[in-house]
Amino acid sequence: MDTGLFLLRIVVGVLLAGHGAQKLFGWFGGHGLEGTGGFFDSLGYKPGKRWAFVAGLSEFGGGLLFALGLFTPLAAAAIIGTMFNAVMSVHVKNGPWASNGGWEYNLVIATSAAAVAFVGPGAASLDNAFGWDLAGRGWGIAALALGLGTGILTDIYRRVAKRAPQLSSRDVQATA
Repeated sequence: MDTGLFLLRIVVGVLLAGHGAQKLFGWFGGHGLEGTGGFFDSLGYKPGKRWAFVAGLSEFGGGLLFALGLFTPLAAAAIIGTMFNAVMSVHVKNGPWASNGGWEYNLVIATSAAAVAFVGPGAASLDNAFGWDLAGRGWGIAALALGLGTGILTDIYRRVAKRAPQLSSRDVQATA
């Protein structure tokens, strides 16, 4: 079981960290904060660059922590929240299948993170090396609640910001 958990954590964590590095640094063919920020703006995350940083940091940091098995429930929560927002802002309208731009990939990543939060990161983890028992039903529920809670709140913010009228610099100067 420990070998399986190690493989799952490494593959999911390192690939998700790479996905976050695309947003943050433009590595691996990514668009960096400027390009990703513009895309996030178009989705309703205002200001887009700040939310691109939050998403990139959640993926990069959450992925690294997950791969290391360090603060595993927190890493899982970051992954769950980010994947929830990816589904709601981009993929939900396309149905489940990734071949159609759907949400299946995001659900697999979030479910993998949740599962590891419930069972723990295994023996080959920093949580275990430090003697921390951050596994079990309570930790899994906490990771799910934090991830879904922050994901839902962020999505509500996005929806409200998307509907808010955009003020031009002329409008701002007129009200000053």
